[in-house]
Amino acid sequence: MTSHAPITPDLTALTATEALSLMADGRLTSRALVAACLDRIRQRDGEVRAWLALSETALEQADRCDAVPEAERGRLHGLPIGVKDVFETSDLPTTHNSPLYQSFQPAADAAVVDLLRSEGAIILGKTDTTEFAAAGRDAQTANPHDLAHTPGGSSAGSAAAVADWHVPLTLSTQTGGSTIRPASFCGIVGFKPSYGRVSREGVKIYAQSFDTVGWYGRSVDDVALLASVLGLDEALHLTDRPGKLRIAITSGPYRDRLASESLTALDLSKQRLETHGHSAQSIELPAEFEALDRHHRVILHREGQASFRNLARRHGAALHDDFHHRVENRDGSSLLDLAKAYDAMAMGRIAFDALMQDFDLLIAPSAPGFAPPGRRPGDPVFNASWTLLGVPCLNIPVPLGHPSLPIGVTLIAARSADHHLLDAARRLEPVLNPK
Repeated sequence: MTSHAPITPDLTALTATEALSLMADGRLTSRALVAACLDRIRQRDGEVRAWLALSETALEQADRCDAVPEAERGRLHGLPIGVKDVFETSDLPTTHNSPLYQSFQPAADAAVVDLLRSEGAIILGKTDTTEFAAAGRDAQTANPHDLAHTPGGSSAGSAAAVADWHVPLTLSTQTGGSTIRPASFCGIVGFKPSYGRVSREGVKIYAQSFDTVGWYGRSVDDVALLASVLGLDEALHLTDRPGKLRIAITSGPYRDRLASESLTALDLSKQRLETHGHSAQSIELPAEFEALDRHHRVILHREGQASFRNLARRHGAALHDDFHHRVENRDGSSLLDLAKAYDAMAMGRIAFDALMQDFDLLIAPSAPGFAPPGRRPGDPVFNASWTLLGVPCLNIPVPLGHPSLPIGVTLIAARSADHHLLDAARRLEPVLNPK
C-alpha cells in the first residue's frame, strides 16, 4: 500500500466516492470517518432532528472494517449510511414514525439494507419520516438551509442528513414525490430508480403500484455508486451518444402552480445546456398527462386502503385518522375509477415511451418552488405522474445565481433506462450545477 500523509479537511464534507478513494489508498480510516459523522450529528441534530435512532456499535463496526484486508473489502467498505425508518433493520428499531411501532424490533434486515452491509457499509442509524412514509404524523426534521422550513417528506430525515453533512449517503423511498422533492428542497442529488428494479422486501408497503426504494448523495457519482451495488448496471439497449445530448424541457401540465424560482430553474437549465452545445427543446406533454396526478391519487388511496386495513381494524382510534381516510374510502372513488386509473397508467407508460424515442432525457420541475415554512411534506404534484409512469428520476440542484434556498430540476429517462440516465446526469451535473 502506498504511503500518504493523512488528510486534514473536515471529513464530513467528503462525498461517498471521495471517502472510498481515500480509504482505498490508506489516507483515511473508517473509524475516523464514522467518528467525524457522529460528532457532526452531536453538534447539529438537536436542531436538525434528522435521526430517530443511532447505532451504538458504529465505531466497533468501523474498527472491524479497518481490519479487513484490502483484497476482501466491499464496494461500500467502511462507509456510514443512514436508513429511512421504514426499512427493517436487525440491530435498530423500525418505528415508521408511528406510535404503534415504537418498540418494534425486526428479526432481519430489509433486502436493500442486507445488500449494503454485504458490501461493507455501516448503518449509522435510522432517519425520520412521515408516518409509514404515507400520511399521519410529520417528521420533526428541519431544513438545514433554514430551520424554519421543511426538508420535504416523506424522506425528511434522509435528505437533511446528507444536506447537513451528517452522512454521505442515505436510503429513501418514493410513492408520490418522497425522494425527489426533498432533494430539491435540501439541495442534494436524489435518485428514484425505475419501478420494480430494486427489491422492496422488508420495506413498509403503502401502494404496491408505486412504492420505490430511492437514495441520496452529494453527487451523481455517489448515487451511481449505490445504483451499481443495487443491481442497476444493466443498460437498456439505447444508443448512447458520446457527443451532445437531445433534451426535452417541460413545465408539465401544472405550470400555473409553479413559483417563480422553479420557472427560473427551468429557464437557467435550458440556457446552460444550450451554452454547452446540447439540444434543449421546450415541449408540451400529451394532453392526457394532465389527468395522471388524479389517477395516481385514486390508485394511491385505494392500494393504501388494503395496506392499512389491518391496522385500522386492530388499533382503531390509536391509528392516525389519515389512514382511516384511506381504509374508509372517504374520497368516494369507485372500482370503475380504479380500473380507469390502472388503464390510464398503462397507456401513459406507452405514450411516454413513444415520446422518449426522440430524446435522451426530459427535464421537469422537482417541486413547486422553495421549501415552504413548517414541517409539512410539500406538494407532490410535480412528482406523482413520473412515479405513476415508473420512470427513473434524478434531482440535480440548480443554483439561481443569487443567495436563496435550494431548488432543483428532475432529469427523467425512459423506463428501465436507469444506467443511461445516470451516465447522462454525470455529464450534465457540472453544466446544471456549476460550482
